[in-house]
Amino acid sequence: MTNTQVEPITSAPTSSKLSKTLLDAGGREYLTRQLGLDSVAFGYLQTTFGVLQLLGGPLFGRFADQRGARAAFTLSFLAASAFYLLLAAACSPSLPGLALLYAAPLPAALAHGLPAAQMVIADLSAPEERPAALGRLGLCSGVGMILGSLLGGTLSAACGIQCPAFVALVASLVAAVLSFTCIPTSTKGVSANAQATPPGAPKASIFDLKAISRLLLQPGVLPVFLVKVVSGFPSGLFLVMFSIISMDFFQLDAAQAGYLTSFFGVLQMVIQGVVIGWLSSHFSEGTLLRASVLIFIAVGVAMALMSNVLHFCLLMPGLVFSLCALNVVTDSMLTKAVSASDTGTMLGLCASIQPLTRTVGPTVGGLLYRSFGVPVFGHVQFATNVLVLLVLWRQPLPQKRDKVG
Repeated sequence: MTNTQVEPITSAPTSSKLSKTLLDAGGREYLTRQLGLDSVAFGYLQTTFGVLQLLGGPLFGRFADQRGARAAFTLSFLAASAFYLLLAAACSPSLPGLALLYAAPLPAALAHGLPAAQMVIADLSAPEERPAALGRLGLCSGVGMILGSLLGGTLSAACGIQCPAFVALVASLVAAVLSFTCIPTSTKGVSANAQATPPGAPKASIFDLKAISRLLLQPGVLPVFLVKVVSGFPSGLFLVMFSIISMDFFQLDAAQAGYLTSFFGVLQMVIQGVVIGWLSSHFSEGTLLRASVLIFIAVGVAMALMSNVLHFCLLMPGLVFSLCALNVVTDSMLTKAVSASDTGTMLGLCASIQPLTRTVGPTVGGLLYRSFGVPVFGHVQFATNVLVLLVLWRQPLPQKRDKVG
Protein backbone atom coordinates (compact mmCIF):
# COMPACT_ATOMS: atom_id res chain seq x y z
CA MET A 1 0.00 0.00 0.00
CA THR A 2 1.41 3.42 -0.97
CA ASN A 3 1.62 6.48 1.25
CA THR A 4 -1.12 8.23 -0.70
CA GLN A 5 -3.42 5.35 0.11
CA VAL A 6 -2.42 5.24 3.78
CA GLU A 7 -3.01 8.97 4.40
CA PRO A 8 -6.80 8.96 4.00
CA ILE A 9 -7.00 5.73 5.99
CA THR A 10 -5.28 7.37 8.96
CA SER A 11 -7.27 10.57 8.41
CA ALA A 12 -10.55 8.67 8.73
CA PRO A 13 -10.70 8.40 12.52
CA THR A 14 -9.15 11.86 12.82
CA SER A 15 -11.86 13.43 10.69
CA SER A 16 -14.62 11.45 12.40
CA LYS A 17 -13.43 12.29 15.91
CA LEU A 18 -12.71 15.92 15.00
CA SER A 19 -16.15 16.40 13.50
CA LYS A 20 -17.97 14.71 16.38
CA THR A 21 -16.04 16.60 19.06
CA LEU A 22 -16.55 19.86 17.19
CA LEU A 23 -20.31 19.35 17.45
CA ASP A 24 -20.16 18.28 21.09
CA ALA A 25 -17.91 21.14 22.14
CA GLY A 26 -19.73 23.54 19.84
CA GLY A 27 -22.97 23.10 21.70
CA ARG A 28 -25.24 20.49 20.14
CA GLU A 29 -27.22 20.50 23.39
CA TYR A 30 -27.43 24.30 23.18
CA LEU A 31 -28.91 23.97 19.69
CA THR A 32 -31.67 21.72 21.00
CA ARG A 33 -32.50 24.25 23.71
CA GLN A 34 -32.45 27.05 21.16
CA LEU A 35 -35.09 25.12 19.24
CA GLY A 36 -37.26 24.77 22.35
CA LEU A 37 -36.37 21.24 23.51
CA ASP A 38 -35.71 20.45 27.16
CA SER A 39 -33.12 18.02 28.55
CA VAL A 40 -35.56 15.10 28.37
CA ALA A 41 -36.16 15.67 24.66
CA PHE A 42 -32.40 15.98 24.15
CA GLY A 43 -32.03 12.62 25.88
CA TYR A 44 -34.56 11.06 23.50
CA LEU A 45 -32.61 12.51 20.57
CA GLN A 46 -29.34 11.07 21.88
CA THR A 47 -31.01 7.70 22.43
CA THR A 48 -32.31 7.71 18.85
CA PHE A 49 -28.81 8.52 17.61
CA GLY A 50 -27.35 5.69 19.70
CA VAL A 51 -29.91 3.12 18.53
CA LEU A 52 -29.34 3.97 14.87
CA GLN A 53 -25.57 3.66 15.23
CA LEU A 54 -26.04 0.45 17.22
CA LEU A 55 -28.06 -1.08 14.39
CA GLY A 56 -25.95 0.43 11.64
CA GLY A 57 -22.55 -0.82 12.88
CA PRO A 58 -22.85 -4.50 11.91
CA LEU A 59 -24.63 -3.67 8.63
CA PHE A 60 -21.92 -1.16 7.72
CA GLY A 61 -19.23 -3.72 8.54
CA ARG A 62 -20.91 -6.29 6.30
CA PHE A 63 -21.17 -3.67 3.53
CA ALA A 64 -17.42 -3.02 3.90
CA ASP A 65 -16.64 -6.75 3.63
CA GLN A 66 -18.72 -7.15 0.48
CA ARG A 67 -18.17 -3.85 -1.36
CA GLY A 68 -14.61 -3.04 -0.33
CA ALA A 69 -12.70 -0.32 1.50
CA ARG A 70 -13.26 2.50 -1.00
CA ALA A 71 -17.05 2.14 -0.99
CA ALA A 72 -17.10 1.83 2.82
CA PHE A 73 -15.02 4.95 3.45
CA THR A 74 -16.92 7.00 0.89
CA LEU A 75 -20.32 5.93 2.24
CA SER A 76 -19.25 6.68 5.82
CA PHE A 77 -18.10 10.21 5.09
CA LEU A 78 -21.04 11.02 2.82
CA ALA A 79 -23.39 9.87 5.59
CA ALA A 80 -21.51 12.04 8.08
CA SER A 81 -21.73 14.97 5.66
CA ALA A 82 -25.51 14.56 5.41
CA PHE A 83 -25.73 14.49 9.23
CA TYR A 84 -23.76 17.73 9.64
CA LEU A 85 -25.62 19.39 6.77
CA LEU A 86 -28.95 18.69 8.46
CA LEU A 87 -27.62 20.05 11.76
CA ALA A 88 -26.33 23.20 10.06
CA ALA A 89 -29.67 23.66 8.30
CA ALA A 90 -31.49 23.23 11.61
CA CYS A 91 -29.71 26.36 12.86
CA SER A 92 -31.33 28.49 10.15
CA PRO A 93 -34.43 30.39 11.38
CA SER A 94 -36.01 30.20 7.91
CA LEU A 95 -36.09 26.38 7.92
CA PRO A 96 -38.06 23.89 10.06
CA GLY A 97 -35.26 23.41 12.58
CA LEU A 98 -37.04 20.92 14.82
CA ALA A 99 -37.87 18.55 11.96
CA LEU A 100 -34.32 18.77 10.59
CA LEU A 101 -32.87 18.11 14.04
CA TYR A 102 -34.89 14.90 14.40
CA ALA A 103 -34.00 13.84 10.83
CA ALA A 104 -30.26 14.40 11.38
CA PRO A 105 -29.53 11.07 13.17
CA LEU A 106 -30.86 8.99 10.23
CA PRO A 107 -27.74 9.20 8.00
CA ALA A 108 -25.50 8.88 11.09
CA ALA A 109 -26.43 5.17 11.19
CA LEU A 110 -23.90 4.66 8.37
CA ALA A 111 -21.18 7.05 9.61
CA HIS A 112 -18.53 4.58 10.81
CA GLY A 113 -15.15 5.88 9.67
CA LEU A 114 -13.13 4.30 12.48
CA PRO A 115 -14.35 0.69 11.94
CA ALA A 116 -13.60 1.08 8.23
CA ALA A 117 -10.04 2.15 9.03
CA GLN A 118 -9.69 -0.73 11.50
CA MET A 119 -10.87 -3.19 8.84
CA VAL A 120 -8.21 -2.00 6.40
CA ILE A 121 -5.51 -2.23 9.06
CA ALA A 122 -6.68 -5.75 9.98
CA ASP A 123 -6.66 -6.78 6.32
CA LEU A 124 -3.17 -5.45 5.62
CA SER A 125 -1.28 -6.19 8.86
CA ALA A 126 0.40 -9.43 9.90
CA PRO A 127 -1.21 -11.10 12.93
CA GLU A 128 1.73 -10.38 15.24
CA GLU A 129 1.77 -6.69 14.20
CA ARG A 130 -1.97 -6.13 14.42
CA PRO A 131 -2.27 -4.79 18.01
CA ALA A 132 0.41 -2.16 17.35
CA ALA A 133 -1.15 -1.22 14.00
CA LEU A 134 -4.63 -0.88 15.51
CA GLY A 135 -3.15 1.06 18.41
CA ARG A 136 -1.60 3.63 16.09
CA LEU A 137 -5.08 4.59 14.96
CA GLY A 138 -5.46 5.97 18.49
CA LEU A 139 -3.06 8.74 17.51
CA CYS A 140 -5.56 9.88 14.90
CA SER A 141 -8.53 9.70 17.28
CA GLY A 142 -6.56 11.61 19.91
CA VAL A 143 -5.70 14.36 17.44
CA GLY A 144 -9.36 14.64 16.50
CA MET A 145 -10.47 14.78 20.14
CA ILE A 146 -7.96 17.51 21.02
CA LEU A 147 -8.58 19.67 17.95
CA GLY A 148 -12.33 19.23 18.18
CA SER A 149 -12.57 20.16 21.85
CA LEU A 150 -10.34 23.22 21.37
CA LEU A 151 -11.96 24.45 18.15
CA GLY A 152 -15.60 23.64 18.84
CA GLY A 153 -16.18 26.06 21.69
CA THR A 154 -14.04 28.77 20.08
CA LEU A 155 -15.88 28.63 16.75
CA SER A 156 -19.27 28.55 18.44
CA ALA A 157 -18.46 31.57 20.61
CA ALA A 158 -16.87 33.58 17.79
CA CYS A 159 -19.08 32.71 14.81
CA GLY A 160 -22.28 31.21 16.18
CA ILE A 161 -23.68 27.77 16.78
CA GLN A 162 -23.89 27.05 13.03
CA CYS A 163 -20.14 27.39 12.44
CA PRO A 164 -18.95 24.10 14.01
CA ALA A 165 -21.53 22.20 11.96
CA PHE A 166 -20.24 23.77 8.72
CA VAL A 167 -16.61 23.03 9.63
CA ALA A 168 -17.52 19.41 10.41
CA LEU A 169 -19.39 19.22 7.09
CA VAL A 170 -16.37 20.48 5.13
CA ALA A 171 -14.02 18.07 6.94
CA SER A 172 -16.28 15.12 6.10
CA LEU A 173 -16.63 16.12 2.44
CA VAL A 174 -12.86 16.46 2.05
CA ALA A 175 -12.42 13.02 3.64
CA ALA A 176 -15.03 11.56 1.25
CA VAL A 177 -13.16 12.93 -1.78
CA LEU A 178 -9.83 11.58 -0.49
CA SER A 179 -11.42 8.20 0.15
CA PHE A 180 -12.90 7.94 -3.34
CA THR A 181 -9.67 8.98 -5.06
CA CYS A 182 -6.98 7.35 -2.90
CA ILE A 183 -8.38 4.28 -1.14
CA PRO A 184 -8.00 0.97 -3.03
CA THR A 185 -11.20 -0.69 -4.16
CA SER A 186 -10.63 -3.64 -1.83
CA THR A 187 -8.01 -4.57 0.74
CA LYS A 188 -9.13 -8.21 0.96
CA GLY A 189 -6.82 -10.85 -0.44
CA VAL A 190 -7.83 -13.06 -3.35
CA SER A 191 -8.36 -16.02 -1.01
CA ALA A 192 -10.59 -13.95 1.23
CA ASN A 193 -12.78 -12.94 -1.70
CA ALA A 194 -13.01 -16.55 -2.82
CA GLN A 195 -13.92 -17.62 0.69
CA ALA A 196 -16.59 -14.93 0.94
CA THR A 197 -18.33 -16.06 -2.28
CA PRO A 198 -17.66 -19.72 -3.14
CA PRO A 199 -18.15 -20.64 -6.81
CA GLY A 200 -21.79 -21.22 -7.66
CA ALA A 201 -23.07 -19.91 -4.33
CA PRO A 202 -25.42 -16.92 -4.26
CA LYS A 203 -23.96 -13.76 -2.78
CA ALA A 204 -25.18 -13.21 0.77
CA SER A 205 -27.22 -10.11 1.47
CA ILE A 206 -25.82 -7.21 3.47
CA PHE A 207 -28.95 -7.45 5.63
CA ASP A 208 -28.47 -11.17 6.40
CA LEU A 209 -28.74 -10.96 10.20
CA LYS A 210 -28.20 -14.71 10.59
CA ALA A 211 -24.79 -14.42 8.94
CA ILE A 212 -23.91 -11.58 11.31
CA SER A 213 -25.05 -13.46 14.42
CA ARG A 214 -23.21 -16.63 13.29
CA LEU A 215 -19.93 -14.77 13.67
CA LEU A 216 -20.46 -14.57 17.43
CA LEU A 217 -20.91 -18.34 17.59
CA GLN A 218 -17.57 -19.12 15.95
CA PRO A 219 -14.92 -20.64 18.27
CA GLY A 220 -13.15 -18.06 20.41
CA VAL A 221 -15.39 -15.13 19.44
CA LEU A 222 -18.21 -14.91 22.00
CA PRO A 223 -16.02 -15.09 25.17
CA VAL A 224 -13.75 -12.28 23.94
CA PHE A 225 -16.72 -10.20 22.83
CA LEU A 226 -18.43 -10.60 26.22
CA VAL A 227 -15.24 -9.58 28.05
CA LYS A 228 -15.04 -6.50 25.83
CA VAL A 229 -18.64 -5.53 26.61
CA VAL A 230 -18.75 -6.34 30.32
CA SER A 231 -15.31 -5.09 31.37
CA GLY A 232 -15.63 -1.72 29.63
CA PHE A 233 -19.29 -1.02 30.46
CA PRO A 234 -18.75 0.57 33.93
CA SER A 235 -16.20 3.03 32.53
CA GLY A 236 -18.57 3.72 29.65
CA LEU A 237 -21.30 4.61 32.15
CA PHE A 238 -18.97 7.04 33.91
CA LEU A 239 -17.90 8.70 30.64
CA VAL A 240 -21.52 9.04 29.49
CA MET A 241 -22.29 10.90 32.72
CA PHE A 242 -19.03 12.85 32.74
CA SER A 243 -20.48 16.13 31.44
CA ILE A 244 -22.88 16.20 34.40
CA ILE A 245 -20.24 14.99 36.87
CA SER A 246 -17.78 17.65 35.72
CA MET A 247 -20.34 20.40 36.41
CA ASP A 248 -21.98 19.07 39.58
CA PHE A 249 -19.22 17.12 41.32
CA PHE A 250 -16.00 18.75 40.06
CA GLN A 251 -17.56 22.23 39.71
CA LEU A 252 -15.89 22.86 36.33
CA ASP A 253 -17.02 25.41 33.78
CA ALA A 254 -17.19 24.66 30.03
CA ALA A 255 -13.62 25.83 29.31
CA GLN A 256 -12.13 23.76 32.13
CA ALA A 257 -14.08 20.69 31.02
CA GLY A 258 -12.67 21.24 27.52
CA TYR A 259 -9.12 21.26 28.88
CA LEU A 260 -9.83 18.02 30.73
CA THR A 261 -11.13 16.46 27.50
CA SER A 262 -7.96 17.59 25.71
CA PHE A 263 -5.87 15.95 28.44
CA PHE A 264 -7.84 12.75 27.90
CA GLY A 265 -7.08 13.00 24.17
CA VAL A 266 -3.34 13.50 24.76
CA LEU A 267 -3.25 10.46 27.04
CA GLN A 268 -5.10 8.40 24.43
CA MET A 269 -2.63 9.45 21.73
CA VAL A 270 0.41 8.50 23.78
CA ILE A 271 -0.95 5.30 25.31
CA GLN A 272 -2.79 3.84 22.33
CA GLY A 273 -0.37 5.13 19.70
CA VAL A 274 2.93 4.34 21.43
CA VAL A 275 2.63 2.40 24.70
CA ILE A 276 0.24 -0.33 23.50
CA GLY A 277 2.38 -1.00 20.43
CA TRP A 278 5.52 -1.41 22.53
CA LEU A 279 3.81 -3.64 25.07
CA SER A 280 2.24 -5.83 22.36
CA SER A 281 5.72 -6.66 21.04
CA HIS A 282 6.85 -7.87 24.47
CA PHE A 283 3.73 -9.48 25.97
CA SER A 284 0.95 -11.74 24.71
CA GLU A 285 -2.56 -10.45 24.07
CA GLY A 286 -3.91 -12.53 26.96
CA THR A 287 -1.42 -10.94 29.36
CA LEU A 288 -2.32 -7.44 28.19
CA LEU A 289 -6.02 -8.21 28.53
CA ARG A 290 -5.62 -9.40 32.11
CA ALA A 291 -3.45 -6.36 32.88
CA SER A 292 -6.16 -4.02 31.59
CA VAL A 293 -8.76 -5.72 33.81
CA LEU A 294 -6.42 -5.50 36.84
CA ILE A 295 -5.89 -1.79 36.28
CA PHE A 296 -9.65 -1.32 35.84
CA ILE A 297 -10.01 -2.80 39.35
CA ALA A 298 -7.43 -0.39 40.79
CA VAL A 299 -9.06 2.55 38.99
CA GLY A 300 -12.42 1.49 40.40
CA VAL A 301 -11.06 1.70 43.95
CA ALA A 302 -9.51 5.11 43.24
CA MET A 303 -12.72 6.37 41.62
CA ALA A 304 -14.75 5.34 44.66
CA LEU A 305 -12.41 7.36 46.90
CA MET A 306 -11.84 10.47 44.74
CA SER A 307 -13.24 13.78 45.96
CA ASN A 308 -11.94 16.42 43.51
CA VAL A 309 -10.73 16.92 39.96
CA LEU A 310 -7.06 16.51 40.95
CA HIS A 311 -7.80 12.97 42.10
CA PHE A 312 -9.49 12.29 38.76
CA CYS A 313 -6.47 13.62 36.84
CA LEU A 314 -4.24 11.24 38.81
CA LEU A 315 -6.36 8.19 38.02
CA MET A 316 -7.02 9.16 34.40
CA PRO A 317 -3.81 7.57 32.98
CA GLY A 318 -4.85 4.20 34.42
CA LEU A 319 -8.39 4.59 33.10
CA VAL A 320 -7.19 5.51 29.61
CA PHE A 321 -4.64 2.68 29.56
CA SER A 322 -7.25 0.10 30.51
CA LEU A 323 -9.74 1.36 27.94
CA CYS A 324 -7.12 1.47 25.17
CA ALA A 325 -5.64 -1.93 26.00
CA LEU A 326 -9.08 -3.55 26.27
CA ASN A 327 -10.28 -2.14 22.95
CA VAL A 328 -7.09 -2.74 20.95
CA VAL A 329 -6.40 -6.24 22.26
CA THR A 330 -9.98 -7.50 21.92
CA ASP A 331 -10.33 -6.00 18.42
CA SER A 332 -7.12 -7.76 17.42
CA MET A 333 -8.19 -11.09 18.94
CA LEU A 334 -11.63 -10.94 17.35
CA THR A 335 -10.33 -10.16 13.84
CA LYS A 336 -7.97 -13.13 14.16
CA ALA A 337 -10.78 -15.42 15.29
CA VAL A 338 -12.86 -14.86 12.13
CA SER A 339 -11.99 -15.34 8.48
CA ALA A 340 -10.38 -12.51 6.53
CA SER A 341 -13.63 -12.01 4.61
CA ASP A 342 -15.52 -11.17 7.83
CA THR A 343 -13.20 -8.68 9.56
CA GLY A 344 -15.39 -5.71 8.63
CA THR A 345 -18.53 -7.32 10.04
CA MET A 346 -16.71 -8.28 13.24
CA LEU A 347 -15.39 -4.74 13.71
CA GLY A 348 -18.87 -3.41 12.97
CA LEU A 349 -20.19 -5.50 15.84
CA CYS A 350 -17.42 -4.10 18.05
CA ALA A 351 -18.34 -0.57 16.96
CA SER A 352 -21.90 -1.17 18.21
CA ILE A 353 -20.73 -1.45 21.82
CA GLN A 354 -20.18 2.29 22.28
CA PRO A 355 -23.63 3.23 20.87
CA LEU A 356 -25.13 0.58 23.16
CA THR A 357 -23.51 2.30 26.14
CA ARG A 358 -24.69 5.70 24.91
CA THR A 359 -28.22 4.33 24.53
CA VAL A 360 -28.69 2.78 27.97
CA GLY A 361 -25.99 4.76 29.77
CA PRO A 362 -27.88 8.01 30.44
CA THR A 363 -30.77 6.14 32.07
CA VAL A 364 -28.72 3.65 34.11
CA GLY A 365 -25.96 6.13 34.91
CA GLY A 366 -28.44 8.84 35.86
CA LEU A 367 -30.27 6.55 38.27
CA LEU A 368 -27.02 5.41 39.89
CA TYR A 369 -25.69 8.97 40.14
CA ARG A 370 -28.85 10.39 41.70
CA SER A 371 -29.19 7.50 44.15
CA PHE A 372 -25.59 6.89 45.24
CA GLY A 373 -23.36 9.67 43.89
CA VAL A 374 -20.05 9.47 42.01
CA PRO A 375 -18.45 6.70 44.18
CA VAL A 376 -20.98 4.17 42.85
CA PHE A 377 -19.23 4.19 39.45
CA GLY A 378 -16.02 3.08 41.16
CA HIS A 379 -17.82 0.38 43.12
CA VAL A 380 -19.50 -0.99 39.97
CA GLN A 381 -16.22 -0.93 38.05
CA PHE A 382 -14.38 -2.73 40.86
CA ALA A 383 -17.00 -5.45 41.33
CA THR A 384 -17.54 -6.07 37.60
CA ASN A 385 -13.87 -6.38 36.74
CA VAL A 386 -13.09 -8.59 39.74
CA LEU A 387 -15.63 -11.06 38.33
CA VAL A 388 -14.14 -10.73 34.82
CA LEU A 389 -10.63 -11.31 36.18
CA LEU A 390 -11.74 -14.45 38.04
CA VAL A 391 -13.29 -15.81 34.84
CA LEU A 392 -10.14 -15.04 32.83
CA TRP A 393 -7.94 -16.75 35.40
CA ARG A 394 -10.08 -19.88 35.63
CA GLN A 395 -10.71 -20.16 31.89
CA PRO A 396 -8.13 -18.32 29.72
CA LEU A 397 -9.44 -17.07 26.41
CA PRO A 398 -8.40 -19.07 23.33
CA GLN A 399 -6.16 -17.18 20.94
CA LYS A 400 -6.32 -17.95 17.26
CA ARG A 401 -3.86 -16.95 14.59
CA ASP A 402 -5.25 -14.98 11.69
CA LYS A 403 -5.73 -16.53 8.30
CA VAL A 404 -3.54 -14.90 5.74
CA GLY A 405 -3.85 -15.37 2.08
